[in-house]
Amino acid sequence: MTTSGKVATRLPEELTSSALFLLKRLGMSAKERSFSAYEELGLHPYHHAILAVLDEGTRETQGSIADSLGYDRGQLVGLLDELETAGLVQRRRDPADRRRHVVEMTATGRKTLAKLRALAKSLEEGFLAPLDDRERKVLHTLLLELAEEHLPTCRRDLA
Repeated sequence: MTTSGKVATRLPEELTSSALFLLKRLGMSAKERSFSAYEELGLHPYHHAILAVLDEGTRETQGSIADSLGYDRGQLVGLLDELETAGLVQRRRDPADRRRHVVEMTATGRKTLAKLRALAKSLEEGFLAPLDDRERKVLHTLLLELAEEHLPTCRRDLA
């Protein structure tokens, strides 16, 4: 039985024998769990990603944040609006180019990022609980290899 009370039925072997199918289904499950957990803090994983990018440097333009995360620039503006309303970031015009906005994380944003990192670690620990430390390292190595091939912003040789 599942947590919803319904009897679980096994998926067809044709599907479970496909690594790509399993990656898609596991990705959807991880996303659902993440969004639920982040919602309890009034945020979501997209906010976490933005704060993590900002933490790598003291200033970032809206465009560079969108590009580094692969977000649509219009979508990013809405996310930044939410973060700014929550007092986690502040935006101002770039004095060198008035067309651009510079985004900076606030002290509250840094505290929130620490909470989000702890949440992400807890989610990962729970999701990967069936694997031992060696298996987790192997899985991460393989996923990173795939990500570097298929997701250009995951490449280690990028600055």
